[in-house]
Amino acid sequence: MAKESKEEIKSKYNHKELPPVKWYRFPLWCYMCFAKLFCYVFFGTGSVVLALFVFPWIRVFHRDKETFQIKAREFVSGSFRFFTNVMRFTGSLRIVVSKEERERFKNIHGKIIIANHPSMLDFVFIMSLVPNANCIVKGGLAKSILAGVVRQCYIVNTLDFNQLCELCKQTIDKGNNVIIFPEGTRTPRHGKNPFKKGAARIAYYAKCGVQPVIVGGNDKYGLGKHDPFWSYNHTERYIYDLKLLPEIPIDEYKNLTETIAAKRLTDKMDEVLSAAVLENDGKYITNRDKN
Repeated sequence: MAKESKEEIKSKYNHKELPPVKWYRFPLWCYMCFAKLFCYVFFGTGSVVLALFVFPWIRVFHRDKETFQIKAREFVSGSFRFFTNVMRFTGSLRIVVSKEERERFKNIHGKIIIANHPSMLDFVFIMSLVPNANCIVKGGLAKSILAGVVRQCYIVNTLDFNQLCELCKQTIDKGNNVIIFPEGTRTPRHGKNPFKKGAARIAYYAKCGVQPVIVGGNDKYGLGKHDPFWSYNHTERYIYDLKLLPEIPIDEYKNLTETIAAKRLTDKMDEVLSAAVLENDGKYITNRDKN
């Protein structure tokens, strides 16, 4: 695939269509920008505390690697729930997930979880709702201060793909879930990135169903790719509306060759998530017009 030019990237992530901040909302907008930056610092500090102080204690009481991974991921999920509550307390976001939907998230087992990726916080919210979630993380994190946690709890994307598939299968066979964003990076403001076949190939290899999740809500300007660091939604606080979509079963693909199955399953993922995104955009544009 040809590398995108600067003009193409600028067009995909252009935010000039956003209305300017109204003068009477400017003090609130400044506060929201500050609250977002505070949450950045809070999240980063919390990650360091987990890596240096919390996880070594978990290791003391749970020396078996598998038990340690389970407890560590449960603690991360709880920590992310605490972090989302902190963001809600600052007033910078609202999460729309019903009690029934939360129970459904908790009861996902042995699936590949896929989702659209409009903001940098998507994985935080999904992992806060799914306590037994594993994920594929950037290899660079394995060389950071979080290396001890990353290497022991999660799967690094710099591994050989066959080894990565086997690790995913092992954790799925134990009833855990693996979160994958098929686009591979955050969704641009205009258009979308082509879906990669990795999630489909892993699902085919592990012979597990695919559970789509729609990360809906309003505009995530300030949390998207290439957004200015000091920026925030110009009109309202962030709204995250997370919903489970109907599961994509693997049965109709498992008798196909890997190449054909990966292509068709990837197309199905694209179809399901794209339709859900369009429905969400229509819903929130309508609601904004009403207001």
